Order: sequence, then structure tokens, then C-alpha cells
Amino acid sequence: MLTWLAQFFTWWNGQTLNTRFHTWRHGELVGQDEFGNLYYRTIGGKIDPALGFERRWVIFNGPSEGSSVPPGWYGWLHHTFDVPPTQEAYAAREWEMPHLPNMTGTSAAYRPSGSTLASGVRQPASGDYQAWTPGS
Repeated sequence: MLTWLAQFFTWWNGQTLNTRFHTWRHGELVGQDEFGNLYYRTIGGKIDPALGFERRWVIFNGPSEGSSVPPGWYGWLHHTFDVPPTQEAYAAREWEMPHLPNMTGTSAAYRPSGSTLASGVRQPASGDYQAWTPGS
């Protein structure tokens, strides 16, 4: 009940009722990524007269976080690739790391040494810094 009610008032926790209706009426499921996000396009790849190309969109599995879209799907959504990743035989290179969403603001965020948020004891200043004084 709470999930259904949230669709009236929030857009950041998945799809709204309007998006659900539009997807049901005009959407064609193209594929799903490893995070459970669903990717749609207009039925049959119909060209939108207002845009001049087909509409493509994503229904997020959980909070609407753009960084949770893997690179292949990102390229398809932004019309960089015509073929969705589900119809391609793509093999990742050995140097490519698995996709991670943006971790900023979480406990897994990158904290370089010297950061005030890094764990441990901060190293003292090295003495190579001189403060600027106006007029000098």
C-alpha cells in the first residue's frame, strides 16, 4: 500500500503512475541490466515527431540514480548505439572493471589520504605551504 501511494507523490523511488501508464500504453521492453533496471523504447521503434528519433527510457529498480545505468545501456539510452546491449555479443576487456554506481555520500565513497573524512591519523603539514596575505 505504501509503495502504491508513493507513486503519487515521489518520482525518485521508481516510476510514477503517469510513467507506468505511458510505459504500458507506448512502451516496448528492450532489456534488463544486472541491477534490475528495465529499458524501454516506443513500440516498434516509432519515431517521435517532436524529437525526430525514437524515445528511450529506463525504469529504475529502486531509487532513481542515473549512475546505476551501466555504460552499454547509457550509450543506448543516449542514442550513441543503435543496438541495445541485449542484442550484442559484447565481451568486456580484461582491463575493464565491473560497473559501480556513484558512491559519493555513502560509507564506500573514496576518501584520499589527507581528507578530513579519511580514517586514521592525518599526517602533519610538511612545511612547504605559506599562507597568502593580502598586499604582500
